[in-house]
Amino acid sequence: MPENPPSDEPPDIRVLAPRHNPELLGHASAEQTLLGCWTAGRMPHAWLIGGPAGIGKATLAYRIARFVLAQSSAEASLFAGPAESLYVAPEAGTFARVASGGHSDCMTLERGRDPKTGRTRTGIAVDDVRRAIDFIRLTPAESTWKVLIVDAADELTTASANALLKVLEEPPDNALFLLVSHAPGRLLPTIRSRCQRLDLAPLQPDVVISLLTQRCPGLSPEDANAAAVLSEGSVGRALDLVGVGGLGLYREIVQLVGGLPKLDAMAAHRLADRLGGRNEEQGFQTFRTLMDWWLKRFISGLASGRRPEPVIPEESKVFQSLAAHDDLDHWLQVWDKVFGLLGRAGAPDHLDRRQLVLGAFLTLESATQSG
Repeated sequence: MPENPPSDEPPDIRVLAPRHNPELLGHASAEQTLLGCWTAGRMPHAWLIGGPAGIGKATLAYRIARFVLAQSSAEASLFAGPAESLYVAPEAGTFARVASGGHSDCMTLERGRDPKTGRTRTGIAVDDVRRAIDFIRLTPAESTWKVLIVDAADELTTASANALLKVLEEPPDNALFLLVSHAPGRLLPTIRSRCQRLDLAPLQPDVVISLLTQRCPGLSPEDANAAAVLSEGSVGRALDLVGVGGLGLYREIVQLVGGLPKLDAMAAHRLADRLGGRNEEQGFQTFRTLMDWWLKRFISGLASGRRPEPVIPEESKVFQSLAAHDDLDHWLQVWDKVFGLLGRAGAPDHLDRRQLVLGAFLTLESATQSG
């Protein structure tokens, strides 16, 4: 038996927010690009750090912010010779003040709370951008630089994006803007043109597994590997998946699909009842994401003629049993039906999540009987 067998119970997770994280794995090339600009004295005033969510973009932004502030302050004497990385020790005063939000030369622009409702806003408000502009125009107090981190630039409203654009076009001296974006192509072209692009690639599976092992010490090797594959290079997504019990949910999906063309109705009803519960919105969304990923991967395998590598051992039999249903057009239509159905959660026709989950499996059952 494995030392830590797979479990459907979510393990304890040690969450480390980007502002508190001293380590950066998997992006050595990006770090050296930033370091090279700094040491050459040609640091662009604005960087647009792009890439999928959960791969370390904000961690890198805080890393460069701490480095620039420490290097241009009294703490610079603590560095012996030219820096070889952007690392600043957690014991350094700059690290602690940036992490706590108390550094007078560093500010993070993010979604704030609506004072009327107390809820987090859906976007970054223009008033918050104006306060950030006032901050960046002040004379540095602790160092020779002012740093503004925008996390994430995707959440800027049209008005707030245009307000930020004005200061990007005419930045103050020694001002550094670090814009984090999950989808840079959706930002205003004028904002993109004012920034130096730095695109981060998804993390390699071994890096995701290493980070998962650090932050989820009770996670079995089998589950860590499965989460790394399902997350497609995003440790943030992997941690979310583990935290909400997504690995157990994935096994349930595979087991139900593996029983086709005869659906295990009782098991499908149990799953639908659970995901249809009042407090299971997150569970339903995880189910929808996993079903989407699984079907797309299966269809991609049909298109390429290469059977996907199984995430969990049980999948080998599932792919084999579905091999007879190899009509690509048929499965594209199935995918369209399933996600047209799951996308109706909360729609005016009042179909509840339980009906939608059952409907998805019944659609797959029909597909394997007629495909």
